[in-house]
Amino acid sequence: MTVQADQVGTPAAARPTAASAGRRRGRLRPGGALVIAVLVIAAIVWLIPFAWAIATSLKPDEETTATPVSWTASTVTFDAYDSILGRGDIFRWYFNSALVSVVVTGLTVLLGSMAAFAFSRIRFRGREVLYFLIAAGLIVPFQALIVPLFEEMDTLGLVDTYWAIILPQVASPIAVLVFKRFFDGIPRELEESALVDGASAWRIYWQIWMPLARPATAAVAIFTFVITWNNFIWPFVVTTARSLQTIPVGLSTVNSFYGAQYAQIMALAILGALPLLIAFLLFQKQIVQGISNTGLKG
Repeated sequence: MTVQADQVGTPAAARPTAASAGRRRGRLRPGGALVIAVLVIAAIVWLIPFAWAIATSLKPDEETTATPVSWTASTVTFDAYDSILGRGDIFRWYFNSALVSVVVTGLTVLLGSMAAFAFSRIRFRGREVLYFLIAAGLIVPFQALIVPLFEEMDTLGLVDTYWAIILPQVASPIAVLVFKRFFDGIPRELEESALVDGASAWRIYWQIWMPLARPATAAVAIFTFVITWNNFIWPFVVTTARSLQTIPVGLSTVNSFYGAQYAQIMALAILGALPLLIAFLLFQKQIVQGISNTGLKG
């Protein structure tokens, strides 16, 4: 009764209203303002090199090395883009990068999820040891494996082929770890119900587990595609034919007898990054969901 009396006797002006509560919730706290400020600064720092690349690509080539350094040019020109597109190589490089990235991504998702399903749901001898070895692969840099991988591709007669670029990039310990973490969280009741209905292990994996693992699949696919598209060192080492060059390798060949042509290099870099930028704009929701749902941290 006392509580009710206090509430009744409280003036209407002193009672919290929905509007005031909404204003308090919408009011930015100092911690939130600091986070936003840091993110804005980080975005500006990231955009400065991108803006510089665009500005350089629109300059006449002789002004790209002029001193003092200037963001603007005497005349804005698209000669660098005309030169890159006119050579025709970039379309072949686009095709090679797209082909390699798509095939590597598809095989990585398939093989990584199959291995993770086995580790998560199938009991077999040596499972813990094998899983530990796969996890230990995260600490081995790819650069340390270049020589043995090249010797392996040479022994198999695959040097200067698409398969030489693709196969070594398919083995992805992080893909196995991401899928296994996701599969471990799926209730076992689903698997037991499927087993009662006579489903095989492959059917459980393909028709039940994989549809549920769309967030993990999106995360693995997106990051694998980006890493493969940007990979320079391995395609550069394992191929010599110009017809097999990818965008990063082709970027290193843009020069002339007189030295590097910086306007063309920047133009090619922008054209090479354009597909990734478009992919991010189209799939940014899936990227964020994939990171949050699979526990990937930057």
